[in-house]
Amino acid sequence: MLKLLQPDLYVRSLRDIPLAALKVRGIRGLIIDLDNTVTEWGRATLDVEVYRWFAELKDQGLKACLVSNNRSSRVQKVATALGIPAISRAGKPRRRAFYQAMAVMDTGVGSTAVIGDQVFTDVLGGNRLGLYTVLVMPINRREFIGTRMMRQVEKLITRCLVISEFNSNERNP
Repeated sequence: MLKLLQPDLYVRSLRDIPLAALKVRGIRGLIIDLDNTVTEWGRATLDVEVYRWFAELKDQGLKACLVSNNRSSRVQKVATALGIPAISRAGKPRRRAFYQAMAVMDTGVGSTAVIGDQVFTDVLGGNRLGLYTVLVMPINRREFIGTRMMRQVEKLITRCLVISEFNSNERNP
Protein backbone atom coordinates (compact mmCIF):
# COMPACT_ATOMS: atom_id res chain seq x y z
CA MET A 1 0.00 0.00 0.00
CA LEU A 2 2.78 2.45 0.86
CA LYS A 3 4.31 1.90 -2.57
CA LEU A 4 1.22 3.49 -4.16
CA LEU A 5 1.91 6.65 -2.16
CA GLN A 6 5.60 6.91 -3.04
CA PRO A 7 6.57 9.23 -5.91
CA ASP A 8 9.26 8.22 -8.37
CA LEU A 9 10.82 11.68 -8.03
CA TYR A 10 10.49 14.38 -5.36
CA VAL A 11 11.59 17.92 -6.22
CA ARG A 12 11.20 21.44 -4.87
CA SER A 13 9.34 22.93 -7.85
CA LEU A 14 8.54 22.55 -11.55
CA ARG A 15 11.86 24.21 -12.39
CA ASP A 16 13.73 21.35 -10.71
CA ILE A 17 12.19 18.64 -12.88
CA PRO A 18 14.81 17.27 -15.28
CA LEU A 19 12.83 17.42 -18.52
CA ALA A 20 15.65 15.95 -20.63
CA ALA A 21 15.92 13.00 -18.22
CA LEU A 22 12.17 12.40 -18.51
CA LYS A 23 12.52 12.27 -22.29
CA VAL A 24 15.32 9.71 -21.95
CA ARG A 25 12.91 7.59 -19.85
CA GLY A 26 10.49 7.68 -22.78
CA ILE A 27 8.13 10.26 -21.31
CA ARG A 28 6.28 12.25 -24.00
CA GLY A 29 3.39 13.70 -22.02
CA LEU A 30 2.94 15.33 -18.63
CA ILE A 31 -0.26 15.36 -16.61
CA ILE A 32 0.17 18.42 -14.42
CA ASP A 33 -1.82 19.51 -11.38
CA LEU A 34 -2.79 23.19 -11.07
CA ASP A 35 -3.16 24.32 -7.45
CA ASN A 36 0.12 24.73 -5.58
CA THR A 37 1.96 23.02 -8.44
CA VAL A 38 1.66 25.53 -11.31
CA THR A 39 0.23 28.46 -9.34
CA GLU A 40 -0.94 29.26 -5.83
CA TRP A 41 -4.27 27.83 -4.71
CA GLY A 42 -7.17 29.94 -5.96
CA ARG A 43 -4.98 32.10 -8.21
CA ALA A 44 -5.52 32.28 -11.98
CA THR A 45 -2.40 34.27 -12.84
CA LEU A 46 1.00 32.78 -13.54
CA ASP A 47 4.54 33.79 -12.69
CA VAL A 48 7.02 34.47 -15.49
CA GLU A 49 9.05 31.44 -14.38
CA VAL A 50 6.05 29.18 -15.00
CA TYR A 51 5.66 30.51 -18.54
CA ARG A 52 9.39 29.88 -19.11
CA TRP A 53 9.13 26.32 -17.79
CA PHE A 54 6.18 25.54 -20.07
CA ALA A 55 8.09 27.05 -23.02
CA GLU A 56 11.05 24.79 -22.21
CA LEU A 57 8.69 21.83 -21.97
CA LYS A 58 7.45 22.57 -25.49
CA ASP A 59 11.04 23.09 -26.73
CA GLN A 60 11.82 19.60 -25.41
CA GLY A 61 8.94 18.25 -27.51
CA LEU A 62 6.87 17.26 -24.48
CA LYS A 63 3.09 17.55 -24.35
CA ALA A 64 1.19 18.70 -21.28
CA CYS A 65 -2.35 18.63 -19.95
CA LEU A 66 -3.57 20.33 -16.77
CA VAL A 67 -5.65 17.98 -14.64
CA SER A 68 -7.31 19.57 -11.63
CA ASN A 69 -10.06 18.80 -9.19
CA ASN A 70 -10.88 22.52 -9.31
CA ARG A 71 -13.72 24.28 -11.11
CA SER A 72 -13.70 24.63 -14.86
CA SER A 73 -13.51 28.41 -15.37
CA ARG A 74 -10.20 28.88 -13.52
CA VAL A 75 -8.58 25.73 -14.86
CA GLN A 76 -9.49 26.65 -18.45
CA LYS A 77 -8.23 30.22 -17.98
CA VAL A 78 -4.79 28.96 -16.91
CA ALA A 79 -4.71 26.28 -19.62
CA THR A 80 -5.57 28.84 -22.28
CA ALA A 81 -2.81 31.14 -21.04
CA LEU A 82 -0.33 28.24 -21.33
CA GLY A 83 -1.69 26.98 -24.63
CA ILE A 84 -2.39 23.46 -23.37
CA PRO A 85 -5.50 21.32 -22.84
CA ALA A 86 -7.10 20.87 -19.43
CA ILE A 87 -9.46 18.63 -17.53
CA SER A 88 -11.28 20.16 -14.58
CA ARG A 89 -13.32 18.55 -11.80
CA ALA A 90 -11.10 15.55 -12.38
CA GLY A 91 -11.97 13.54 -9.30
CA LYS A 92 -8.35 12.58 -8.67
CA PRO A 93 -7.16 10.02 -7.66
CA ARG A 94 -9.78 8.27 -9.78
CA ARG A 95 -8.39 6.96 -13.07
CA ARG A 96 -10.86 8.54 -15.50
CA ALA A 97 -9.20 11.97 -15.78
CA PHE A 98 -5.74 10.44 -16.14
CA TYR A 99 -6.98 8.31 -19.05
CA GLN A 100 -8.69 11.36 -20.58
CA ALA A 101 -5.46 13.38 -20.36
CA MET A 102 -3.46 10.58 -21.99
CA ALA A 103 -6.02 10.39 -24.79
CA VAL A 104 -5.83 14.17 -25.34
CA MET A 105 -2.01 14.02 -25.49
CA ASP A 106 -1.96 10.76 -27.48
CA THR A 107 0.30 9.10 -24.90
CA GLY A 108 0.15 5.85 -22.99
CA VAL A 109 1.04 4.54 -19.57
CA GLY A 110 4.73 4.08 -20.41
CA SER A 111 5.09 7.53 -21.94
CA THR A 112 3.24 9.69 -19.40
CA ALA A 113 4.27 11.26 -16.10
CA VAL A 114 2.13 12.91 -13.44
CA ILE A 115 3.35 16.06 -11.67
CA GLY A 116 1.62 17.41 -8.59
CA ASP A 117 1.94 18.54 -4.99
CA GLN A 118 -0.33 16.01 -3.26
CA VAL A 119 0.37 12.41 -2.37
CA PHE A 120 -3.28 11.33 -2.08
CA THR A 121 -4.45 12.79 -5.40
CA ASP A 122 -1.56 13.17 -7.85
CA VAL A 123 0.89 10.48 -6.72
CA LEU A 124 -1.73 7.91 -5.76
CA GLY A 125 -3.70 8.49 -8.96
CA GLY A 126 -0.62 8.20 -11.15
CA ASN A 127 0.80 5.18 -9.35
CA ARG A 128 -2.53 3.34 -9.58
CA LEU A 129 -2.07 3.41 -13.36
CA GLY A 130 1.67 2.70 -13.33
CA LEU A 131 2.59 6.23 -14.48
CA TYR A 132 5.87 7.90 -13.56
CA THR A 133 5.07 10.25 -10.65
CA VAL A 134 6.75 13.49 -9.63
CA LEU A 135 5.89 15.13 -6.32
CA VAL A 136 6.67 18.85 -6.01
CA MET A 137 6.62 20.88 -2.82
CA PRO A 138 3.51 23.07 -2.58
CA ILE A 139 4.09 26.63 -3.80
CA ASN A 140 2.23 28.16 -0.87
CA ARG A 141 0.84 27.05 2.48
CA ARG A 142 -2.56 28.58 1.70
CA GLU A 143 -4.91 25.84 0.48
CA PHE A 144 -8.37 24.35 0.61
CA ILE A 145 -9.25 23.24 4.17
CA GLY A 146 -9.63 19.58 3.13
CA THR A 147 -6.16 19.67 1.60
CA ARG A 148 -4.69 21.18 4.78
CA MET A 149 -6.10 18.28 6.80
CA MET A 150 -4.71 15.71 4.35
CA ARG A 151 -1.26 17.36 4.56
CA GLN A 152 -0.97 16.13 8.14
CA VAL A 153 -1.52 12.54 7.01
CA GLU A 154 0.88 13.11 4.08
CA LYS A 155 3.60 14.18 6.52
CA LEU A 156 3.27 10.90 8.43
CA ILE A 157 3.27 8.85 5.22
CA THR A 158 6.26 10.72 3.81
CA ARG A 159 8.24 10.11 7.00
CA CYS A 160 7.40 6.40 6.85
CA LEU A 161 8.48 6.26 3.20
CA VAL A 162 11.77 8.03 3.93
CA ILE A 163 12.52 5.73 6.88
CA SER A 164 11.52 2.67 4.86
CA GLU A 165 13.71 3.77 1.91
CA PHE A 166 16.65 4.49 4.24
CA ASN A 167 16.36 1.09 5.94
CA SER A 168 16.08 -0.71 2.61
CA ASN A 169 19.18 1.09 1.31
CA GLU A 170 21.06 0.19 4.47
CA ARG A 171 20.33 -3.49 3.91
CA ASN A 172 21.07 -3.36 0.17
CA PRO A 173 24.03 -1.03 -0.37
